[in-house]
Amino acid sequence: MDVEALLSELALGPRIVRAMLEGVPREDLLRRPAPDAWCMLEVLCHLLHEERHDFRPRLEATLHRPADPWPDSDWDGWMAAYQSAPPDLDETWETWEAERQRSLAWLRSLDAPAWETAHQTEWGALCAGDVLAAWAAHDILHQRQLVRLRFGRVVALAAPYGVRYAGEW
Repeated sequence: MDVEALLSELALGPRIVRAMLEGVPREDLLRRPAPDAWCMLEVLCHLLHEERHDFRPRLEATLHRPADPWPDSDWDGWMAAYQSAPPDLDETWETWEAERQRSLAWLRSLDAPAWETAHQTEWGALCAGDVLAAWAAHDILHQRQLVRLRFGRVVALAAPYGVRYAGEW
């Protein structure tokens, strides 16, 4: 596993997401493409939540306490808090960036981590290396989601004209 390359991917995540959301009006950040789909701001809030309550604490638990249950990510509490008061884009991004910097500092401080250390999960055994790799991939999955949301926004802004000349989607 190329740990340094994965850490570089993690360092890039917030900058890429920021670039994708800058300049988008708040009403578009909050627009859901379907009632059960996330809006752009929810995607960003999810990334922050996962930074604090999923990847970092669960990787730490896997490395240092693999037999203990993983920390609860309080998914329902996060969603309820978001729905009661959607936060500010800049504040959320800055908080995520600061949390990511904390995560990267923690990861770089590890002394010869045993990436093969496994934790039993509902998906079977996951090694610490699996969790680190999934963390980097998770950002990219949500970047893809944001690209789809941005594309849908452009399609809506272009109406009644179409975007087929741009190429296959």
